[in-house]
Amino acid sequence: MRYRTLNRNWQYNRVYGRGKSYVHPHVVLYVAKNRTGQTRIGLTATKKVGGAVQRNRARRVMRAALCEHLSPNCGGYDIILVARGQTPRLKSTQLSKTLGKLFAKAGLPDRAQDAE
Repeated sequence: MRYRTLNRNWQYNRVYGRGKSYVHPHVVLYVAKNRTGQTRIGLTATKKVGGAVQRNRARRVMRAALCEHLSPNCGGYDIILVARGQTPRLKSTQLSKTLGKLFAKAGLPDRAQDAE
């Protein structure tokens, strides 16, 4: 499933400033409602995560886990996933379970829960 991305610095700053955060040792989820009616996604991995290979793996794992949970008609949300130190060492299935818990906390519609 394809989705729109957050690609401007002010968009990230708006979500960080106005959105709610949900913290887990594997990943941090930031969520803010937007007015576009479309869900936009941002994936970040800082240098604290590791070198370029580890950062790219962290983003790849987060993208794979997010595709399992993101519903195509979940409304207008801006979602940012921030990688933590453990993220590159996880499998996408492990991170998927974590995202399921975080989505439930945030009150976001979860496609994986609907399938069960």
